[in-house]
Amino acid sequence: MPNYDYVCLACGQRFEVFLSYSEYGVKKVRCAHCNSPKIKRRLPRVRLLKSEESRMESMADGLSGLEGMEEDPKALGQMMRKMGREMGEDLPPEFDDVVDRLEAGQSPEDIESSLPESGTDDE
Repeated sequence: MPNYDYVCLACGQRFEVFLSYSEYGVKKVRCAHCNSPKIKRRLPRVRLLKSEESRMESMADGLSGLEGMEEDPKALGQMMRKMGREMGEDLPPEFDDVVDRLEAGQSPEDIESSLPESGTDDE
């Protein structure tokens, strides 16, 4: 019995629903955050098996155009998304949120100032 990923079209939050195969497509799903019926299924990532060498080559290609990227948040977001895919690991939802905001044109400084503290003290 799998978990299904959804995004709410009303509040924009992502959530996961556990449904049996017989429930999927039959049971009405609502947003876990605002209870809205306006939702859309998010398809999971498809994983391709790559060698370590192949992944490193792809990541190196992505790093080749870093010059001036601090002035272009959209390009930075696209590069981060590509690098995240190349890593071949599940990244936390916060990663997708930050990349979405960069691709929407928000500056890294604005994003950083709105994130909660990391819990590290430099004292």
